[in-house]
Amino acid sequence: MIIPCPESNAKHVMTDSSNHSPTESRKYRCQWARNDLSIPYHDGEWGVPVHDDRLLFEFLILEGAQAGLSWDTVLKKRAHYRKVFSNFDPQKVARFKPDKVEKLLADPGIIRNRLKVESAISNARAFLKVQKEFGSFDAYLWAFVDGSPLRNKRRNLQEIPATTPLSDAISKDLKKRGFRFVGSTIVYAFMQAVGMVNDHEVTCFRYKQVK
Repeated sequence: MIIPCPESNAKHVMTDSSNHSPTESRKYRCQWARNDLSIPYHDGEWGVPVHDDRLLFEFLILEGAQAGLSWDTVLKKRAHYRKVFSNFDPQKVARFKPDKVEKLLADPGIIRNRLKVESAISNARAFLKVQKEFGSFDAYLWAFVDGSPLRNKRRNLQEIPATTPLSDAISKDLKKRGFRFVGSTIVYAFMQAVGMVNDHEVTCFRYKQVK
């Protein structure tokens, strides 16, 4: 998820963790978690370390699909993406043929961008090559952080960068391996999503929970 730039006077979102409505028992959330799509995602998934290759592939493809759009758009379509992209099984996606591409481009349930759809297939093939070389994509990816999440201390959205030297390096290596839609901004958003970095704001209730 590429985090949007906040308004300069943005405040922390304070909502109840069970029904997301203001109560006496409030919880601070990261500023971007504001609605019925982003709040459950923020509370349950964002920043949690992922070591399952299928889920890593899912996030890699969805982060690329988001390019130029909002993450809410992706979340709305996520369930359908799983359905038509074979639950993001890279072996199955790698075998998609041109007729499947055309079928996907006619499907309003996904983001119908030819380059993004075709890159999902070519990325699946590149993903399988990485698995073959390293044993798993997880082993390849997490080696960039020595197997442990980087724990940042962001006080607000303004302190969260779009890219870092590490995302630059991972992006460069992925491109060298044939991946597409893996620019440094997309890669850093991917790193945040799969827990390679903890970019929850320090006052967010999830900051200390995510490890």
